[in-house]
Amino acid sequence: MVYLSVGLLGLSPAALTPPPVDAPPTNFTLLYGYLLGLFPVNLLHTVAHLVIGVWGIVAWRGMVSPKVYARALAVFCGVLAAIGLIPGMGTLFGILPIHGHVVWLYGGTAAVAACFWPSSLDVERRAKPDRREQVLPVPTERRNGIVERPDRRQLPGI
Repeated sequence: MVYLSVGLLGLSPAALTPPPVDAPPTNFTLLYGYLLGLFPVNLLHTVAHLVIGVWGIVAWRGMVSPKVYARALAVFCGVLAAIGLIPGMGTLFGILPIHGHVVWLYGGTAAVAACFWPSSLDVERRAKPDRREQVLPVPTERRNGIVERPDRRQLPGI
C-alpha cells in the first residue's frame, strides 16, 4: 500500500519540488523532482513504484505467490540500493534517479522483504495420521470388563 500511495503521489506535480542545483542530472526529466522534498523521482521511477504496489496487492490477495513477491522485492530493492551507493551511478545511466534518501528507502525495503525469505511456507508439513484412526475397535466383552482368560492347563508347555 505504501508503494502504491507513493506512486500515486509521484504523479501529482504539486507533491514534487524542483531538484536542487547539485542533484545529478538525468536525461528523462518528465515529472522529475523531489517527492515531498526528500525523494528524487521521475515518471519511470513513479511507474516502478506503482508496479511494486499493485504487485503487492495482487500477492496479498493470493493471486500470485507472496513468497515470490517478497523475494523479488528483496532482490530488486537491494540491487537498486547497491547501485545508488556506487558513485556516478546515482541516476542509473541518466534514466532513473537513485540517490539521496531513496537509497536508504530501498535498502530498508530490501531488508524488510528479506525477513520473509525463510518463511514458514518453505517447511513441508507432512500430515501425521490421527492416532484415533489407527486404533482397532475394542471387542464389546473386553470393554464391559468380561475378559476371557485362557486356562493354564491348555497352554502348551505347562
